[in-house]
Amino acid sequence: MVVIGIDAHKRTHTAVIVDTNGRQLATKTCGSTSKDHLALLRWAGHHGADRIWAIEDCRNMTRRLERDLLAAGERVVRVPPKLMSHARDAARTYGKSDPIDALAVARAALREDGLPAAYLDGPDREVRLLVDHREDLLAERTRAINRLRWHLHELDPDWDPPARSLDRASALDRISRRVAGMSGTVARLAAAITERCRQLTIDINTLEAEIKTLTEQLAPTLLAIPGCASLTAAKILGETASVTRFRSAAAYARHNGTAPLPVWSSNRTRHRLSRTGNRQLNAALHRIAMTQARCHPPARDLIARRKAGGDGGMEALRILKRRLSDVIYQALRTDLNARHPVAA
Repeated sequence: MVVIGIDAHKRTHTAVIVDTNGRQLATKTCGSTSKDHLALLRWAGHHGADRIWAIEDCRNMTRRLERDLLAAGERVVRVPPKLMSHARDAARTYGKSDPIDALAVARAALREDGLPAAYLDGPDREVRLLVDHREDLLAERTRAINRLRWHLHELDPDWDPPARSLDRASALDRISRRVAGMSGTVARLAAAITERCRQLTIDINTLEAEIKTLTEQLAPTLLAIPGCASLTAAKILGETASVTRFRSAAAYARHNGTAPLPVWSSNRTRHRLSRTGNRQLNAALHRIAMTQARCHPPARDLIARRKAGGDGGMEALRILKRRLSDVIYQALRTDLNARHPVAA
């Protein structure tokens, strides 16, 4: 068996083939089109039929390559970028280049067991694309609102719309009517930005409705968890990118950063909060935990017990998030089993 490590870039991909001992056998650089990927497959075929492709996990650069390889029936695993640095440090060569990085990817795949396998995109990616686009529109609307407030202040320093009101049609209508009676460049720009905020709000609300409908179809069990609304569920679905990537609930907790890190030695056993893992996914879990800590009786009882046992508030919240990770993992598997019984 051979392992083919890929260092992917926007225009080119560099492949290095290694044997099971990590010894480099061949190197090739090709383009990033499907035609180039077919040539790469033919080249790999000269080095044995039993092979695994190890690709650095950067989806924007590797999505087309993964799709072409999977369509050809190849086995593909994704190597987290942090694993490559250790492989480069242990190498006998110095420096950094595409062949060195591809070799590090291949050796990291040899060293690490249980790397997530690549698969063709499904509804989870559709959810993530919609969520990311909504967040981009929210950021754009926030920038527009900030500019609009400065223009309104210049037109009339006493004119200060209430905070968090410029995403409502009624507030934008009042601004439009008032600006319509003013002249000058500032007033014209304020009117244009007002209309832009109105259109962004319509687009955001439309996306939110689409996301809600999609999550209700894909993740009814996840939505049933107290504190998990449609946008949070969509964020979890998109960032998880298929729960089948994780062999256990503990592996999922490690991925989302809720698994505590051991920092003990000798006879003193203790753990601390992890700052690693997917921070977007961790933030979604944090929102659910904060909601449950406020209004969900079992979560409130858990936090009260931990505080009575000597834990601080943040430590109790960390434990709640760790429990929630397991609950969410099981909910994701239940929803996946309902859609695809064989895949779960």
